[in-house]
Amino acid sequence: MHNLIIDAAADKIFLSLIIDKNIYTCSHENSKSNFEKLIILITDFLNKNKTTINEIDKIYVNRGPGSFGGIRNSLSIVKGFFLTQKIDYYCFSFLDFDKSTDVKYEDVPILCDKFKIKKNLIKPLYLS
Repeated sequence: MHNLIIDAAADKIFLSLIIDKNIYTCSHENSKSNFEKLIILITDFLNKNKTTINEIDKIYVNRGPGSFGGIRNSLSIVKGFFLTQKIDYYCFSFLDFDKSTDVKYEDVPILCDKFKIKKNLIKPLYLS
């Protein structure tokens, strides 16, 4: 199972790739120039880890709360992957999960199942 996690809502753009029990991560400055090249950052990250978008089974994207630009661009890219590659995606918020536990990115797929996060549903939470 190949899962890709994208979080562009926070101070840094965070990417995580989970392949079976292996976890690969990277982060980038959360800036306007990186929002504009987010697809390039994702592609480079996948290539660096010897994976292509065709091998991804599910994508998990943080829907906020957070940066309007980061959330908008990451949701647009994920929706594009869904339309062109038929990759199911889950839009999560850390607010969706139990606040008593310290949630790590590698926990997101399991928590989305546990808390019954619906796939292919977008309800962004922007900070005003």
